[in-house]
Amino acid sequence: MSKTDPIADYLTQIRNASRAKHRKVDIPASNLKKQITRILQEEAYIKNHTIIEDGKQSLIRIYLKYSNDNQSVIAGLKRVSRPGYRRYVSQNYLPRVFNNLGIAILTTSQGVMTSQEARKRGIGGEVLCYIW
Repeated sequence: MSKTDPIADYLTQIRNASRAKHRKVDIPASNLKKQITRILQEEAYIKNHTIIEDGKQSLIRIYLKYSNDNQSVIAGLKRVSRPGYRRYVSQNYLPRVFNNLGIAILTTSQGVMTSQEARKRGIGGEVLCYIW
């Protein structure tokens, strides 16, 4: 597993767990991953999450959400900005994912938020990922 891009690893673990129909997935925690997980829960892409503290590095336990016919609520995840290619957008060019059926997660000067929230506040930032 690549340690040069922890956000890509985070998204890949969620993608793999949802395709394998797992009910939960444990991911090594960081402050940025905790904020992305909070947004996923607020936008109803996951059921719940808990932070499991241990001595060294805590874990984020994410409980995945499925529809009545056992289809994952998360249809796709895409990493946009990478360590070798950072993608920044201004407030005028904030992305819309599938005509606002999905979300774009940005890191801004005011914290991690969705593109809709950044549009309301009138700020731009670095586009981390798309989720639909």
